[in-house]
Amino acid sequence: MRVTCTVNGTTRTADGVRAGESLLYLLRERLGLPGTKNACEQGECGSCTVFLDGVLACACLVAAGQASGREVVTVEGLTSAGEPDPVQAAFVTADAVQCGFCTPGLVVAVHDLLARRKDPSDAEIREALAGNLCRCTGYEKILDAVRLAAQRREVTR
Repeated sequence: MRVTCTVNGTTRTADGVRAGESLLYLLRERLGLPGTKNACEQGECGSCTVFLDGVLACACLVAAGQASGREVVTVEGLTSAGEPDPVQAAFVTADAVQCGFCTPGLVVAVHDLLARRKDPSDAEIREALAGNLCRCTGYEKILDAVRLAAQRREVTR
């Protein structure tokens, strides 16, 4: 089947998509966007978190055909002119990137959180990131990065 959707602001089409093929596979293998990571393929780790019509989704749990006619934003779509966005920069500054495998999903989830809450509490941060696992267990630095990103956003407003 043919799937056409908007990915990071650009209309993209993939032919030969198999029934049951995941949005994750479509993004990584057919559209060449490796930022969305493939880990558990069961929606438990959050490494494949993307925005689907503005709502967080685990790309491994969405059939590629379900994305047809819809808007997908991946971690690659959060950068501006090749520069890291404020959330990505906060992760680097706070040393919240260890092996980096979970980072793209976390960055997307933090964007969602900060769009809803300007100054989230630690409990709100933990709740928002509960679906994203870090195998390196660097959670304290990840929390530091979220706090820093929230502070930086507040300064720029």
